Amino acid sequence: MRLIFPVLLGFAGCGVLLWLGFWQVERLAWKEGILAEIEGRIGGAPVAVPETPDPGADRYLPVAIDARVTGEPLRVLMSTRDEGAGFRIIAPVESGGRALLADLGFVRDEIPAFDLPETPLRITGNLHWPDEVDRWTPEPDGELWFARDVPAMAEALGTEPVLIVARRIDGADLVPRPLPVGTEGIRNDHLEYAITWFGLALVWAIMSGALILRTIRRKGEA
Repeated sequence: MRLIFPVLLGFAGCGVLLWLGFWQVERLAWKEGILAEIEGRIGGAPVAVPETPDPGADRYLPVAIDARVTGEPLRVLMSTRDEGAGFRIIAPVESGGRALLADLGFVRDEIPAFDLPETPLRITGNLHWPDEVDRWTPEPDGELWFARDVPAMAEALGTEPVLIVARRIDGADLVPRPLPVGTEGIRNDHLEYAITWFGLALVWAIMSGALILRTIRRKGEA
């Protein structure tokens, strides 16, 4: 009778932990499928910007526009692994009678002030509505922003709440370097979680085995 509890405890604990591990493996396959779909869409043939883009259905949609910069840009504080601290340059642009937002790319913080050209530009990129704002995000300080908040930026610059993240810009040599949309910022921790659960299952099995052996020895000594 003394063995029933440790045996049941061992099987129940290992069963739950293994189930969680296999569930994370399934989630990993699901997430990898989503990422592959997003990557395929990002690199697709560009189309015109829809009349009424949907932040859900049209996220990552490849687009191309002929546009002109119509005002002073906003700077979004950020950093890159290779170049360190700097800013994303978000400019208001006019294209076909529409006022839109264009993420022209990255400049390092030590680069002096520069002017954006008034010449026509051909901007090829992807529609995006980044999810970068949380309750800890500071309020904008003039032209300095701390996250890409598309609705708020559109209101500040007098444009539609539509952001095109440039992949390529033709027509002029710009100081900003395009930072295209990618899947790097989308979390995919399911493999790490699966390894954790499987590791815990192994530890649980070892501890349960040790408890069973200890119980058997005590029974033999009794």
